[in-house]
Amino acid sequence: MADALDGDRRALCPVEREGGKDLRCDVCAGVEMTPAVKVEELNFSFDAGPQVLKAVTFEVTEGECLGLIGPNGAGKSTLLLHLNGILPEKKSAPASVFIFGAPVTTGGIENIRRAVGVLFQNPDDQLFCPTVYEDVAFGPKQFGVSPGRLGEIVTDALAKAGLRGFEHRSPHHLSLGEKQRVCLAGILACQPRILVLDEPTSELDPRGKRELIRLLQSIPTTKIIASHDLELIFHLCSRTIVLDGGSIVAQGETRNILSDERLMLAHGLEKPHILQHAHPHSGV
Repeated sequence: MADALDGDRRALCPVEREGGKDLRCDVCAGVEMTPAVKVEELNFSFDAGPQVLKAVTFEVTEGECLGLIGPNGAGKSTLLLHLNGILPEKKSAPASVFIFGAPVTTGGIENIRRAVGVLFQNPDDQLFCPTVYEDVAFGPKQFGVSPGRLGEIVTDALAKAGLRGFEHRSPHHLSLGEKQRVCLAGILACQPRILVLDEPTSELDPRGKRELIRLLQSIPTTKIIASHDLELIFHLCSRTIVLDGGSIVAQGETRNILSDERLMLAHGLEKPHILQHAHPHSGV
């Protein structure tokens, strides 16, 4: 299991092709990449409460950026927490979530969490050290990064997150937007193969949003982004899923999904401003 998750290697499996045009495949002839994320018939409820996720099924290719949109209470955050095993608290067989082919089960949870970094919606849920440096260094330390490399990794992660010079500041004295960037730096320092982000722009001002978009565009890692910020989704995600009432109600190319005003309104969303007056051939 660790071999499929560790390092930069691609997980590949043989496949017999007929034409092959419609297969997402590796450059090597005759092979198809194992999905970075595979969710298959995922159902979930909290204790004896109503069902929160209902037969959710989708795949994400390595290197893809997938958008996840829907109204409040649709189940987006709950779904994201299944991707690195935070939920369900009690794992059951057979697994419904697979990361590079490895099932998200109790036995391999450490490797799963190393491969999948999650940015929570509330940054205070992820910050607990007295300084920014210690918070960003915490994850790599847990994963056994040597002291000799730790400083370089933390400095690089802080620079990417736009926090150079914040090393000795207290996370709890920062603005919410700055706290969120500290959390992102902490995830980047762990060098995950998949980034899962829950409402990453919710506490950012317009300049902070632009900087975050540029940062995420520069990271080739597989990304899954849940957000009400549909312009963020438009700029970053090639494909988007609409979740409502715990079920996938639509999925497809992001521009097509976001341009479908009837679909958007039916599920508590709005066509983003950037597409309101765009000419169909303008390239916007």
